[in-house]
Amino acid sequence: MEFTEVINNRYSCKKYNGEKITDQQLQAILEAGQAAPTAKNLQEQHIYVITSEEGFAKIDAITPCRYQAGTVLLVAYDKNNVYTYPGMNKRSGVEDATIVATHMILAAANEGVDSCWVNNMDPDAMAAAFGLPENEEIVMMMDLGYRAEGAGPLPNHFSRKELKDTVTFL
Repeated sequence: MEFTEVINNRYSCKKYNGEKITDQQLQAILEAGQAAPTAKNLQEQHIYVITSEEGFAKIDAITPCRYQAGTVLLVAYDKNNVYTYPGMNKRSGVEDATIVATHMILAAANEGVDSCWVNNMDPDAMAAAFGLPENEEIVMMMDLGYRAEGAGPLPNHFSRKELKDTVTFL
């Protein structure tokens, strides 16, 4: 798929048919995350793949936003392996995990897989439910799958502000 098509047509799917994505699609999505840039190339991200009914039950107990997706990723980062920026006020973990997640979402669209960035969940509860290491922090949950019949973007999805309202040349 042409990149401009990927970024212009991709939307957050909120209704899936429950089918798991193929192993090849998942591999391509994970490799796109692996290729993402991180501060000082620390690669502090950790991706957890959930495809089991037991895992889905844990997720569904914490958030209503799985939307019957057949595959879910938890995107986390190692809090002990981040770059601290000059001034010592900002660390790279959240932004690096966000870049990784964005690469994976765009790769999913390129693979014909629908996705949804989910932040409507308690990351601490999610980490506890899956027994994740204390040094890791979950940034987001990503639903992956195939849209159910009748699913589509929210009504305001294609509405965009003018560039003049969001960009300033200095």
